[in-house]
Amino acid sequence: MTSWLASLRLYRERRLLAILFMGFSSGLPLSLTGATLTYWLSEAGVSRTEIGLFALVGAAYNLKFLWSPALDHLPVPILTRLLGRRRGWAVLIQALLMAAIAALGESDPRSHLALTALLAVAVAFLSATQDIVIDAYRIELLAPEEQGAGAAATQWGYRFGMLVAGAGAFYIAAFGGWRGAYTAMALLMGIGMAAVLLTAEPKAIRPRLVPGESWLATLLLRPFIDFIERQGGAILDRRRPPARRIACFLWEGRFAFVILAFILLYKLGEAMAGYMASPLYQQLGFTKIEVASIQKIFGVAATLAGVAFGGLVVARLGLFRSLLLGGVLQMLSNLMYVAVVLAGHDNGVLTLSIFIENFTNGMGSAAFVAYLSGLCSAAFTATQYALFSSFATLGGRLSSSLSGWLVDRLDWIPFFLLTTLAALPGLLLLLWLMRRASPAIANNSATMLADS
Repeated sequence: MTSWLASLRLYRERRLLAILFMGFSSGLPLSLTGATLTYWLSEAGVSRTEIGLFALVGAAYNLKFLWSPALDHLPVPILTRLLGRRRGWAVLIQALLMAAIAALGESDPRSHLALTALLAVAVAFLSATQDIVIDAYRIELLAPEEQGAGAAATQWGYRFGMLVAGAGAFYIAAFGGWRGAYTAMALLMGIGMAAVLLTAEPKAIRPRLVPGESWLATLLLRPFIDFIERQGGAILDRRRPPARRIACFLWEGRFAFVILAFILLYKLGEAMAGYMASPLYQQLGFTKIEVASIQKIFGVAATLAGVAFGGLVVARLGLFRSLLLGGVLQMLSNLMYVAVVLAGHDNGVLTLSIFIENFTNGMGSAAFVAYLSGLCSAAFTATQYALFSSFATLGGRLSSSLSGWLVDRLDWIPFFLLTTLAALPGLLLLLWLMRRASPAIANNSATMLADS
């Protein structure tokens, strides 16, 4: 009990509070270009076809790794000298994001839909760029044994930001219109900016040029080569013939490929099942009020509880065992959808299902974010974390696109049983990784045991 209480004290750290507020700043813009914006567009009479096209606005979140190297290496005039590399970029992007959100609220989708779309793209791009900086800031600011708690803190802040930009914006819009709602959300971005300004700049580690390598190669290729090399790859030995170099790349870098496959598959079953949850609830006759009350409000609370508990589990059990525990519980939680199908329109079963699924997913997310953080090199934090996080959403996005087709052909219960089985490949890869202990994780002390 004493050791668990000692782990709980991690959350009292001032740096973790700052990370929580930065997480809030990261989560706030997401709904403003997603669910909140689509409701506004529908209310304004925009066609469903045009509203559907607005889903492409979020492509910046999946492509952010493309411009992340610039944030790892390029300075911001004046601000970098005054605030440091991470804080300089963060403050600039947050200021631009505040302006873009306010401008989006001033637009009129009824008469100038193209301008609304353009401003939404700007908000999404700046939001994704802010995520790059804040993720790198968090990883560099915390010690290895604090990464689990840091992952939990950023998830808590992120969820609160999404809740404020969702339910909060709706309440404000009901009384002050959408302009007032978006203006209020723009002002709330100041919370994250204040957290950045009141927190120290993390220690910077600059990548060194390899002899004969250009600055551009260091900027664009070195982060990816660095990851492969730290997993045992030897792809830069130019003394070998090209064919042998490729063979060595595939063989000696196999650990890196297994890690990337694990990142792709760890959340696969959860993503497939979660994407079809709302159509299931609608078909079973649950009303909008019931779904909003149970899934949106109670579900967010369950997720936050799971994230906080997951951070403690990482601190006490270690990273890999936490990933395994979270992964198994995530997999089994998909069976609760089967219970919902069998029970029909039963609020009690729905509440229990949403609690179990959101709590276990929160646990798994805390360990998963800590794992991705531990894979990053201090010299390429922004680029590598952006790559890993983008890759982690790819599997779920692709599999979710087929989930409706699968339901039409299998029906609900076989589909959810399939999503449960879909979690197994990721867990098997995790067991393989656990037996062979990644060099990068070991070097970064990412086992994250809190010996107290």
